Amino acid sequence: MGEELARARELAPLVASMADQVEADRRLPQPLMEALHEAGLFRLLLPRSLDGGEVDPPKFVRILMQIAKADASTAWVLGQTTVCAMVAPYLSREAAERVFGDKRAILSWGPATQVKVTPEPGGCRVSGRFAFSSGGRHATWLGLQYPLFNADGTPKRREDGSADGRTLLVPAEQVTMTDVWRVMGLRGTGSDSYSVEDLFVPAELDVHRDEAAARTEDGLLYRFSTYTMFSIGFAGVALGIARGLLDAFVDLAAGKTARGQAKTVRESQVVQYQAALAEGRWRAAEAYLLGSVDQVWGEICREPRELSLEQRMRLRLAGSQAQRDAAEVADMAYHLAGSSAIFDNGPFERRFRDMHAVRQQLQGRWDHFERVGQYLLGLWTEPLFL
Repeated sequence: MGEELARARELAPLVASMADQVEADRRLPQPLMEALHEAGLFRLLLPRSLDGGEVDPPKFVRILMQIAKADASTAWVLGQTTVCAMVAPYLSREAAERVFGDKRAILSWGPATQVKVTPEPGGCRVSGRFAFSSGGRHATWLGLQYPLFNADGTPKRREDGSADGRTLLVPAEQVTMTDVWRVMGLRGTGSDSYSVEDLFVPAELDVHRDEAAARTEDGLLYRFSTYTMFSIGFAGVALGIARGLLDAFVDLAAGKTARGQAKTVRESQVVQYQAALAEGRWRAAEAYLLGSVDQVWGEICREPRELSLEQRMRLRLAGSQAQRDAAEVADMAYHLAGSSAIFDNGPFERRFRDMHAVRQQLQGRWDHFERVGQYLLGLWTEPLFL
């Protein structure tokens, strides 16, 4: 699957060794950041023309799974920032080099909670507040998302009917970060809020991302929208967390004897049955997610075009199902570990919290199943924007 995946596997022990510090600091330690930069993992989805990896979606998901087995927060930061970097093909060459020319460049963004954009000659002036910027504490640039409206005040729509909007890119030093990330899980992502006040942004840094007509790169990777890549990427993170929990349980079961029992945990028939169920469910989820991504990627390679609604629905369902199944597997492994799982110096407790933080975020929402179900039953009335 390529050298990037091999580098991710080589880095996994270092990531695991720093997981406690990631959790305590609520961000990635500098030695870990340096190692990730040296491995090129923050540039996975940048175009080759910008010295990026331009890795294909199947490889991207597998890389995040590898890192997530070692530490979920590190994998989440990589997933967020590398997908954000997919705005590069929608910038002019000069603007893309300005943002991503530095080999240590990182872009992050989060949704607007309040934003006002006023057009001016040569650009626009923006004030606003934004949230959930995973990896924002490490970012060299931040994105300011804002919606577009028609003259009558109604939301503007893209050709496929989805809500239209743009993203302003601004240097990190022009943004005020607010420390709000006091959370149950994924603590190391540092997904803080940020704001700008009366800031001028030049027109060349105003991006119409995921708009085919604005794309300047021909790579097939960029037929996949950022929405789709977030979905399958974070599903890979969820599967990596669940894999880490299952592996930790197998290690524990070999040497643990439950209170009042004469045999080790792994000798229990109940445990054997449940362990097999958990393993089977994880393997099925992995096969479904990776198989779906591999299949769609193969189709695009054979017939280069924009992803169809059917392909996007296929990936949305695979990503959502993988997250749901991964959470159920994580719960099974956590329960099987008994009281050993509740100690914060063990391999279970943080992964359990991280998994349930993953399930609470946008890509883990239940209504994704509703939308896919509407499509399958011929009741589809809304665009697939997530």
